[in-house]
Formats: sequence, structure tokens, C-alpha cells
Amino acid sequence: MSGLDRRLSAVADAAGPPAGIAVAVRAPGGDATLCRGTTDRRGGAPVTERTRFEVGSVSKTFTALLLAEMAERGDVALDDPAGTRGHRVTLEHLATHTSGLPRLPPGLLRTAWRSWYTNPYGHYPPERLLPALARTRVRREPGTRVHYSNFGVGLLGRLLAEEAGTDYGTLLTARVLDPLGLRDTTADRSLPQAVGHRHGRPLPPWDIPALPGAGAVRSSAADLLRYLAALTGPDAAVPGGGPLRAALREVVRPRVTGPGGPALPLAWSTRERPGHVLYHHSGGTRGSTAFAGFCPEHGVHVVALAATGPTVRGRFIQSAYLLLRSLAAEAAERTGERG
Repeated sequence: MSGLDRRLSAVADAAGPPAGIAVAVRAPGGDATLCRGTTDRRGGAPVTERTRFEVGSVSKTFTALLLAEMAERGDVALDDPAGTRGHRVTLEHLATHTSGLPRLPPGLLRTAWRSWYTNPYGHYPPERLLPALARTRVRREPGTRVHYSNFGVGLLGRLLAEEAGTDYGTLLTARVLDPLGLRDTTADRSLPQAVGHRHGRPLPPWDIPALPGAGAVRSSAADLLRYLAALTGPDAAVPGGGPLRAALREVVRPRVTGPGGPALPLAWSTRERPGHVLYHHSGGTRGSTAFAGFCPEHGVHVVALAATGPTVRGRFIQSAYLLLRSLAAEAAERTGERG
């Protein structure tokens, strides 16, 4: 086993009890993918780099890219209003978690108890979302502080789909997934995927009907590596140019969204390191855990997927982030030596 393979194995070990797992790296020092387990602990096919996993909140990065693509086309503008009361919240505020909206829409917790340990979003219907927005007061001046909001990015996906006159999944496929060749990636819960587990128990597919832009995407390790590579190399990913190529650049560009606010890309979290920046996002459903991260300066990409839900003491996401950090640091050191 190579050194890189051992490091991928260490990330997979951090997922805890046996589960379907896929960990993949694309970096200057080498590419590697490690797959373990089957698509269902009770049987199923062996996990491969093409196996779909629920990626939870990593979906938000796809919604942000969809926003950037539609803005490049002129369908919407980043500073278009989002229809909130009292303050001028824009689509850009929704995509950067600076809207001031609460984490969840009003009324969701009242419907969540019926399936709290399996699918707390499943009984909150789409028709309640916009009325909930009308009752919501923004808690702080938009653009000034980061406050993570499933409500905000879920609302963004809804507004983009309404603007296009279609549903979120269809729009995402047409504007982002098909053009980038992401054949395994979908917001359709009916397609084959790794069965999620919580404390060893199998769970039904994750359903988030009112807020698909916040957490409905499923993807594979192979597709997510391709997606991250498009973000670090948009010219190669979209050789013909056009709005999607420009959107791939726009989504990672830090921007200040309000007076005295932080400089943020769309949806992605960032961490500055000596000489480079790490972009990353994690996600979790009740039965799955996901991590995606990249370093644009050094072409490092890391994906980690597990068909087991996140836990308070879980180390899977942290281990994947530390792998990204170390690979980027090593690439930076090699570049410095050559220079």
C-alpha cells in the first residue's frame, strides 16, 4: 500500500462502524480512490467510485453555482431581492449565509418530530416555504455576519427554480450537471444509492421537499472529483466558454456583501493557509456524511463519503479536512522547492 493509500485508509477508518465508504484524492503528487463495503450492510453491490451517496449540505455549493450560472446568463442578478420583510436581503446574501435568516424556516420543527431520527425535513411541504418567509423577520443587517442557514439556501434554490419555471432538480441537471458531465449526480431520491445508516440501522432515502437546494443532492466520488476539478480549472471543464465557465470562477471569488462584512465566496467555507487557501464544505443527512474540499493554487482535491450519519464525536469530516490541508501544504512545499 502506497503512502497516499494509507492516508485514504486512515480517513475511511474514521467513519467508525463498517459502512459503505468512498474516499478519493486528485493532487499533483498522485491520484487515488479507496472504496469499502457494500451499498447496503444487509447485502448490495460493492461500493465503487460511481456509487451515489447523499451529500447533504454539500448540495449548497451546487445551488451557489446554479445562482452564478443564471446570473451570468442574465436570468437573475446577485443583488436581486429575496422578498424578505424589513431588510433588503439579496440572492447573494442567501448564497453566503449573510442574510440574517434563521437556520430553519418557521414551523419546520413542528412537523419534524414525526421522523426526527430518520428524515426531519420530509413532512415539511413546499407550499409552506414562502408563507414562512413572509412571517420571518431578519435578525441582523444583511451582509454583516455569517449565520449558517438551511432556510436561506433552500429558499435560494426555490427562487431560482421559480424564475426558470421548473423544479430544482431539473434546473440543476440542465444548467450544471449535464454540462459538466456529472452523470452520477442528481437530486432524485428514487435512483440507486448507498443505503444510509444511523447507529447501524438502515434508513430510507433522505427527502427534503421544501428545501432541495439545501440538501437534496446525491453524488459519487468520481463525480465530486470532477466537480472540484472544474472549480480549479474552469477552462478545461468548459472548453467552449460561456456562462458556466464564468460561473465556476465567480462562485469561488471572495466578495464583501455588506458594510464591514467578511469577504466570502458563494457557499464554500475557506481557510487561509501560508501561501494558499483551502475551500471546503461538509454535509450530513441522518444516514450519510460527506466532505468535499480543494486548494485552487496547488490543484489538490479531496472527497470523502460514508453511508453512516454524522455523530457528535465523529472524526470522519475532520480527518478528510486534515488530509486536504496536508496535501496542499506538501504541494506548496514542492512548488517552493522548484522555485
